Amino acid sequence: MIHLLADPPPQMLPARSQMAFTLAAHIILVPLGVALPLITLIMHGYGLRRDDPTALLLARRWSAVMAVQFAIGIVTGTVLSFEFGLLWPGMMGRWGDVFGLGFGVEAWAFFLEAVLIAIYLYGWRRLPTRTHFLLGLPLPAAALLGAFGILAANAWMNTPRGFVLDSAGNPTGVDIRKAVFTPIFGPEYWHFVVAMLMTAGYVVAGVYAMGWLRGRRDRYHRLGFTVPFTLAAVCTPVQFMLGDSIARQVFHKQPVKFAAMEIVWKTDTHVPEYLYGRLHPDGSISGGIKVPQLDSILAGFRPDTQVTGLTSVPADARPTATQATITHFAFDTMVGIGSLLLLLALWYGLVWLRRRRAPASVWFYRGAACAGVASVLAVECGWITTEVGRQPWIVYQYMRVADAVTATRAPALWTMFALVVLVYVFVFGSFLVVLLKMRTRWRLADASDTAGRGAPETDNPYGPRSALVGSGPAPGPGASAGGEDRS
Repeated sequence: MIHLLADPPPQMLPARSQMAFTLAAHIILVPLGVALPLITLIMHGYGLRRDDPTALLLARRWSAVMAVQFAIGIVTGTVLSFEFGLLWPGMMGRWGDVFGLGFGVEAWAFFLEAVLIAIYLYGWRRLPTRTHFLLGLPLPAAALLGAFGILAANAWMNTPRGFVLDSAGNPTGVDIRKAVFTPIFGPEYWHFVVAMLMTAGYVVAGVYAMGWLRGRRDRYHRLGFTVPFTLAAVCTPVQFMLGDSIARQVFHKQPVKFAAMEIVWKTDTHVPEYLYGRLHPDGSISGGIKVPQLDSILAGFRPDTQVTGLTSVPADARPTATQATITHFAFDTMVGIGSLLLLLALWYGLVWLRRRRAPASVWFYRGAACAGVASVLAVECGWITTEVGRQPWIVYQYMRVADAVTATRAPALWTMFALVVLVYVFVFGSFLVVLLKMRTRWRLADASDTAGRGAPETDNPYGPRSALVGSGPAPGPGASAGGEDRS
């Protein structure tokens, strides 16, 4: 993600490196932040409907993970918010009044979600079952509202609308509705949301797939796998259609970015598709697999569809050959992972339709265990495609990255970058330690239950806990809830 135009400002590299690092780190947490509330509530509702203590226990534990993840996400998200002003003051100073509403919506959504998570966690064992569940229902909406705000800002940067320029070139006459609902906002938003549902579903299911591979075949692990994996599997073919839709929007609204995604050098028809491959500054392509005419067919359903090439605009208004190659590799990787996940989802769906159960093959569960990591990688590749493919523009066709970067000296930026890396290592290390400790306590609780009653799922988060062997009488209804309190 290096700015390769002639004589870039010296502060460009550290500013971009820090932004890329913090965004790549934050995006790891986003799928759980956006989709885990919905997955948890689905499990919670299933448990209430079936009077199933196993499902309620899973929902209770997932809600604890959701709270820890949200706390870490606030830290990383706050750092990103400050970086917009510190690293890119040119953009915020000139364009903040046009697209800043998106950041404001995200901030309010964060605040609302924090309150709702606190209420939801407090409600276990303390509120009537129906009341507790109903108070949790706004959580997914709050998460989607946060995604709405940040995606509105990003979509505006890709297809800026809702303003006119005065004689000095400054935006005026802002139309908030047009600035928020830009031409690419809808496809980008739903593509992102479904990607988050897929990723979170595969990540959560992957934990229980690993348990299956290690011999844990009890109902707790089967249910913990089935609910999130089913949601992810249903979303996967939908995501394929949404991905195709947003690619066509890019083809029409950002033809130069599309040229970078497909490493198309000259505008032409009957354009071939390259699976990977490297673009060189002279327009030649090395490596990869060439499929004749396929790019034109995918873009317009006909081989004679004209695809705009990178050379249709001056060199200083398009991605460099290196940036185009990075964009192309990221795009192909994202599509490749999506194709493999679609095959995994179809495998699951066909077996379920025929036998009303998940596949029993060890290879299926190996694929499911890898699906979560693969999904996160696909999300990372999607953001690389979006951001690197837009270069050299920070506001597409209105402001270059070089014009937005801070005037702070490069050595100071490198020092700040190093401090951010140290903070993130500590934060993510703490997150991992907390999750591992929670897992250990839950396993000890399950082992105690198994020793005392023969099953790890029989304790109900609503009502008094069952007495453990050697633990004395059970506490009353006001006691703290959940499996993690049974260690």
